[in-house]
Amino acid sequence: MCDAFFVTCTHVLCCSVIVCCFHQFFEGLKAFYGVDGKVRIFRPDMNCKRLNISAEHACLPQMDNDELLKSIVELVRLEKDWVPKAKDCSLYIRPTMIGTNASLGVNKATSALFFMILCPVGPYFRTGTFNPVSLYCDSKFARSWPGGSGASKMGSNYGPTIRIQKIAEKKKHQQVLWLYGEDQQLTEVGTMNLFVNWINEKGEPEIATPPLNSLILPGVTRDSIIHIAKQWETHNVIERVITMDDIRRALKEKRLKEVFGAGTACVVCPVSFIQCVDEKLEIPTMESGCEVAKRAYQELTDIQFGRSPHDEWVVVVD
Repeated sequence: MCDAFFVTCTHVLCCSVIVCCFHQFFEGLKAFYGVDGKVRIFRPDMNCKRLNISAEHACLPQMDNDELLKSIVELVRLEKDWVPKAKDCSLYIRPTMIGTNASLGVNKATSALFFMILCPVGPYFRTGTFNPVSLYCDSKFARSWPGGSGASKMGSNYGPTIRIQKIAEKKKHQQVLWLYGEDQQLTEVGTMNLFVNWINEKGEPEIATPPLNSLILPGVTRDSIIHIAKQWETHNVIERVITMDDIRRALKEKRLKEVFGAGTACVVCPVSFIQCVDEKLEIPTMESGCEVAKRAYQELTDIQFGRSPHDEWVVVVD
C-alpha cells in the first residue's frame, strides 16, 4: 500500500531496459478553467477508487485514496497555469503505474513506478465537439470477455484495439462499436461507454446503458449521466443488455431516437451511423434532436466549468 506521495520537477524517467512489461495501468481525468477563474477537477475521487481496482488486477501496489487525491490536487495546483482557458479545452491528467523490476519472467512485479502526466487538450474528435461519428462493428473482434480485465484501465485492454480501430478508419468510420457474444451485445464505443435513448418495448421513454460487468469500464462520465438523467424524471434510466437485434428492431419500429458515447475525453459523442460488417444502419440521433445527449453534455460541462454549482462532484484547486 502506497500512503505517501511527493511532487518532483519534470525529468526523464529512467529504468532498466528489462522492465516488467506485463504490469501497467493508468487513469484519465480532467481539470477545467471555470467561468469564475477557478480551476476545478471533476470527480477525482472516483478515478482514485478505480485506479486501485486496476492496481489489484495488475498485482501492483494499491494506494491510499485520500493521499492519492491530495497528490493529484497538489500537482494541478503547481501546474494550473497549463489549464487552457479556451472554449471546450481542459487539462488532461494521466496517473500511471508500471512494474519496474528487471525480470523476464511472468511474475508479480517486485518494484513499481507511479507518475502523472499532464497535457492541455482540446476537443477529442477532429470532427469537433458535438458532431456525430460513424461506427464499425464485427463480432469476430472482442475487446473484453467474462472473467477478464475489461473493467480496468489496463494498458493491455487498449493496445490490441488499435489494429481494429485502423480497420474501421479504412472503412471511413471514426470509431469501433465493440460487441460481445453470439447475441452481439453492445459493450463500448471506442474507449467510451454507450447510451441509447429510445421508446422501450412497453412504450415508455427509456435511457439505457449496458450493465457493469467484467466487459465494461465503470466510466465516471457514465455514472454522472445516470445520476443526472434520473433527476430529470422524463425517462426510465436503466442498465440493461442491449443487442444489435434490439437496435435493429427499434429502428424498424421507429422507437430508436439516439445512440451516443460518453467518456472523459469527449464528454458526450452522438452516433449517426453503424456498419455491422456489411449491414448499414442509419441512426436518427441528429434528426431526433439529440435531446438527451445535448442535455447531458450541457449539464455536465456546466458543472465542470463552474457555471452550475455541484460541490460534491468537483474539487476546486486553490
